Amino acid sequence: MNLGATTALESPVKSGDLDSFAITFAPLSLEEVYQLADDPANGAVVVMSGTVRNQTDGKPVVALEYQAYEPMALEIFRKIAQEIRKTWSDANRVVIHHRVGRLKIGEISVLVAVGCPHRGEAFAACKYAIDTLKHNAPIWKKEHWQDGSSSWVSIGACESPGNC
Repeated sequence: MNLGATTALESPVKSGDLDSFAITFAPLSLEEVYQLADDPANGAVVVMSGTVRNQTDGKPVVALEYQAYEPMALEIFRKIAQEIRKTWSDANRVVIHHRVGRLKIGEISVLVAVGCPHRGEAFAACKYAIDTLKHNAPIWKKEHWQDGSSSWVSIGACESPGNC
């Protein structure tokens, strides 16, 4: 498993568009993801940043640990980009980067960015991307609680948007 690799490829749905997908141990960069999603045809770039929060359902969290089945996760990311282009045909860039490993409170765990000519489609496509990623990608997180206990959960098992 090659964690830390970045895969950039031309979309098979719409030629000329450059997407970027990554599973990495390295900290994620808002600036880098924004630049990857930017294009002269864009009127909007919407970026969603998922961060590690200090509690879940009122229970204090001290850290999260992420694991992923990288080949399948990257394939899911590609499929998300394909579906975005089928639904929002003007979308020209899709960027999905997810961290693995142990993350501290406040660190970015996932960045999703979509570039489009118009803001409405950029917002809708970005929301679709993160929601679909959470339900379909083989990524798991382990919550480390303040009391020393911990538990694993698939991010796809997140039924309530407020829980994950």
